[in-house]
Amino acid sequence: MHEYVRRIAFISEHASPAASLGGEDAGGQNVYVDDLSRQLSRLGYAVDIFTRRTSPDQPVILDWAPGVRIVHLDAGPPCPVAKDQLWCWMPELRDAFLRFLAEKHAWYDLIHAHFWMSGWVALELKRRLGIPVVQTFHALGQTKRRHQGEADTSPPARLAVEHAIVQQADRLIAQCPAERQELIHGYGASCKQITMLPAGVDTELFHPVDQAQARLRLGLDPSEPVVVYVGRILPRKDVRNVLRAVALLVRRLGQPARMLVVGGETPEPDPQATPELGALQRLAAELGIIDRVIFTGRRPRSELAWYYGAGDVAVTTPWYEPFGLTPLEAMACGRPVIGSAVGGIAFTVQPGVTGFLVPPRDPEALAWRLGQLLVEPNLRARMGDAARLRVEREFTWERAARQTALVYEQVLAEAGTPALTPGVDERPRRLSKVHGLHRRVAHGIG
Repeated sequence: MHEYVRRIAFISEHASPAASLGGEDAGGQNVYVDDLSRQLSRLGYAVDIFTRRTSPDQPVILDWAPGVRIVHLDAGPPCPVAKDQLWCWMPELRDAFLRFLAEKHAWYDLIHAHFWMSGWVALELKRRLGIPVVQTFHALGQTKRRHQGEADTSPPARLAVEHAIVQQADRLIAQCPAERQELIHGYGASCKQITMLPAGVDTELFHPVDQAQARLRLGLDPSEPVVVYVGRILPRKDVRNVLRAVALLVRRLGQPARMLVVGGETPEPDPQATPELGALQRLAAELGIIDRVIFTGRRPRSELAWYYGAGDVAVTTPWYEPFGLTPLEAMACGRPVIGSAVGGIAFTVQPGVTGFLVPPRDPEALAWRLGQLLVEPNLRARMGDAARLRVEREFTWERAARQTALVYEQVLAEAGTPALTPGVDERPRRLSKVHGLHRRVAHGIG
């Protein structure tokens, strides 16, 4: 039986690994929390993921994977709530965490907070219990406000809370150079406080498949060019830009391309459940390409390799993107990626090597790059091979977990936690630590 040497508390208030992906508030953060925790457990860490209860039927503790549990805390109504409406319940989440510690006689060496609201909870716990905090934002309020303007529905307190987290967290994890620069120049973070550590991709789940077999499985013409988009169906993802580019390909360049749009709130494409989907369907009809676009609805992660594999090229051109996991998934499947030159995409996609970068909101530039790739099979193959190789070298979850573990151990060493010594019985020290922690819990919520 595996003996876990450190206990880590993940706090991820709205993004549970158990949530269905593809919806408005279920995407990259859910995957990050899920896959990173699994890999950390293989390195000897026990990880409890604290998230908000969204159904009365959810157990307090769900054994999720070896060494990984999901803990559902009561904070607000036990039903789905949009993440931007959760802020008022964060004190309840904090208190529910403290009650869990007291009732279960639990203890943690370190808290890893995901997203800004979880960061606030983590700082509250650090103040009461003295547990060090590592923060991954996944998205920054300043970036969102800059790109969304009045459409930004974040609570007014967000920026002030993010600044406080930057000042008080023991370490910040930035997933790409753009996020690191935003933390330094927009939030006043110090360089030594930040570790740049990109997310990963499951290279076993996302792997190259035979294109002819993938198209047969999905009922697609084996000979026509196929452009694939996989991801959430939101205005900022700007799938409209891709539709306009495909229309230019069809009309102006004579390329009879087919487009797959994979994502949404429901397994079947439903404009009522996913309003942006209705806007895309109307736009496709206006552009005269409705017969060339397949809206699949949400698909399980276990099936996505077939959709990436059926495509000749994967496309994602959001206005902004904090990191973006779907380009890595496509690359792991051996497909070139055309992406916006923004955020994490500008870091993961190597222009001219694994795909191309284009300006956001520029369907002409996108159509030109699409046309280039769709008529050059050798270029596609070369870029697809390079994409898979880049993922294997730089973006596996195993690599991400090992780097994260180094951050944890550095933070714990700075906090005065003794280093792990093979063969030394840790139980007496841990028992003493638990008793001390529970005394602080009693004062913290008493």
